[in-house]
Amino acid sequence: MLVELIAIMAPVFVGASLGFIWIRLGHAYPVEFVTKLVFNIGTPSLIIASLSGADIDAGSFGRTMLGTLCVLVSMALLTIVMAWLLRKNWRVLLAPMMYPNTGNMGLPVALYAFGEAGFAYAITVMVTVALVQFTFGTAMASRNRNPLRTLVRTPTIYAILISLTLLLTDTDLPLWLDNTVDLISGFTVPLMLITLGVSLASIQVRNLKSGLGFSLLRTLTAAVVAYIVGMLLSLPPLAHSILVLQMSMPIAVYNYLFAQRSQREPQYVAALVFCSTLLSFLYLPVLLAFMM
Repeated sequence: MLVELIAIMAPVFVGASLGFIWIRLGHAYPVEFVTKLVFNIGTPSLIIASLSGADIDAGSFGRTMLGTLCVLVSMALLTIVMAWLLRKNWRVLLAPMMYPNTGNMGLPVALYAFGEAGFAYAITVMVTVALVQFTFGTAMASRNRNPLRTLVRTPTIYAILISLTLLLTDTDLPLWLDNTVDLISGFTVPLMLITLGVSLASIQVRNLKSGLGFSLLRTLTAAVVAYIVGMLLSLPPLAHSILVLQMSMPIAVYNYLFAQRSQREPQYVAALVFCSTLLSFLYLPVLLAFMM
């Protein structure tokens, strides 16, 4: 089991370390360009490539999305309790409570731990989190932005619609298109991991003690809530495990970017991102040992 856990976590750790070391050596890394490339081309291709040929029925897909939404809403409500415990403004803690790193951390872990079948559910969770984060999250970060406009201009939305259509109609992509999408999607996960390391290396961290405390409380809370939601919705065992795993991921780096935009204690949020990511290399193997 230990060897299997190391095999699962090693690609994630090495990928993120490459980005971290690259920046520490003084090399340039075009974060904005890579982020746009991943979100506008890589992620939509990855979604279509993963879901179009996935062995997942529409009912399980829909319940997994519903389960993810239920966990997000529950975590939003529990933000009030967390804010009271830590004596922080709830607006500062709302995004870190709601949005885990289901993309450049969650997808690789799910892929290496559960294979292609689990990866399809992991994509489902990531897509749901991204939809909420880039609509509701954008609205919370800046009142001057139109969430509907952001949604319409997000390629991931169209990738979801295409994938759902293919799933519901049991239709396969033409071979040339399937091969093309599969090829393009291949760069997404490695770039996600490297960019994660770059982002962590670029963040100035303070409030480490508070960050560690929040990270532990948030991870435990998310795991318990996801487990309960999965039971109530009678999710398939694999979907249930993926929901718990994905919602227990460390805090997404994007929360730091949103905090910078809204000027809601970005340095404190940076500490939460940093601490939760480091802790994840300790608690994720334990969590996987119980789930596998």
